[in-house]
Parts: sequence; structure tokens; C-alpha cells
Amino acid sequence: MRLVVDLNKCQGYAQCAFLAPDIFAMHGEESLIYDPLAHEEQLERLERAVAACPVQAITADGLDPRDGFLAGSDFVAGTGRESSDGR
Repeated sequence: MRLVVDLNKCQGYAQCAFLAPDIFAMHGEESLIYDPLAHEEQLERLERAVAACPVQAITADGLDPRDGFLAGSDFVAGTGRESSDGR
């Protein structure tokens, strides 16, 4: 599952880092670091993080943010981390 954080929307509330620390982490007070390729075993935490984002900056392929469930696709497991300071 590929996920994207719109860093122009992200305000650094860090709800995602609290709910899914294996996917999201804060670097400093405003920079978000995340793994863009979430694993199947991380789905439940990812769903919670997407739902909890107060500015709806997180989107994930196959995850319907309105219902909080997979929209009928298989996961694509991946590795690696991506970071950005959002600027």
C-alpha cells in the first residue's frame, strides 16, 4: 500500500506519529518522516492515523478515508523510508 502525505496541508499535529509510530515519526517539531510503502501488518494503525489527521493530509492507495476500509485491492508490501521537511 502506497501512502502519501500532503506536506502542504500537514500542520505537525503528530497524531499519525502517535497512532502509527512504525510508519510516521516527527523530526523536530514540524518535520514529518514516513514510510511511503506501508506493510499489510500496519494497516490497522495506518487506518487510525489517516482517520485522526485533523487536516486530512494523509492518503493511502486502497484505503477509503470515508469508511476506513480497503477498497478491494491487495496490498503491495514494500520497504524503505522517505523523509521530507515539508518545505
